Amino acid sequence: MAYSSHTMSAAHPLDNPIWSALNTEQGHFSIGNSHARRFLPEIGPLSATCDQTTASYDALRRLVEPREMVVVFLENPIEPPKGWSLPRSGRLDQMILSSSMAFKTASIPPEATLRRLTTADIPAMLELTALTEPGPFRQRTIELGAFWGIFHGDRLVSMAGQRLHLPQFIEISAVCTHPDARGRGYANQLLATVRNAILHRCKTPFLHVLSENDSAIRVYSAMGFALRHRLHFAVLQRDA
Repeated sequence: MAYSSHTMSAAHPLDNPIWSALNTEQGHFSIGNSHARRFLPEIGPLSATCDQTTASYDALRRLVEPREMVVVFLENPIEPPKGWSLPRSGRLDQMILSSSMAFKTASIPPEATLRRLTTADIPAMLELTALTEPGPFRQRTIELGAFWGIFHGDRLVSMAGQRLHLPQFIEISAVCTHPDARGRGYANQLLATVRNAILHRCKTPFLHVLSENDSAIRVYSAMGFALRHRLHFAVLQRDA
């Protein structure tokens, strides 16, 4: 199959955000070259190409083990390139903070505590993300940025943090709450915490959400986020 030679990163860094992050502030977490780059496997599966040419997908394939899966963000949906299969794909709304007005959240109950997460919390973070599936999360994902969590006693029940870092933007990611703790405003508390930390660094928060996730989109909209762009994601698996 022939692919367009359109370079997605030409117009705006958020049009190809993974590529932009891996070629700027998070280059030290990446491997690859001028055609394709990916995060280190222990960091996560997010990967990107400079364009949609066969040569770029061949370059990405050389960074991936047989049967390993990576995740890419795209302008348009694609058929699996040669040497790849496509286990999953879908649409993403990319939302960016359009208003930094104060956002009021309900106080968390006395039995809950909110604090910044550390490497000692990695097992609990992996357990929560495996249950709730907010997006890829691995052993070293915590190194991408600051993460905060809400606990009931010693049990992590909700979390959110930072993922992609660009010179002017930081992505909010891994927003998730245990099913037993939903409906208590925990996600709002954590979103406000992460959002404010990014603003404190004089950067603009942005995030990605599945386009069909209407409830999450309503929450983000209420916090001042607005749709900037619609992307597609693809989970690509390298053939043996």
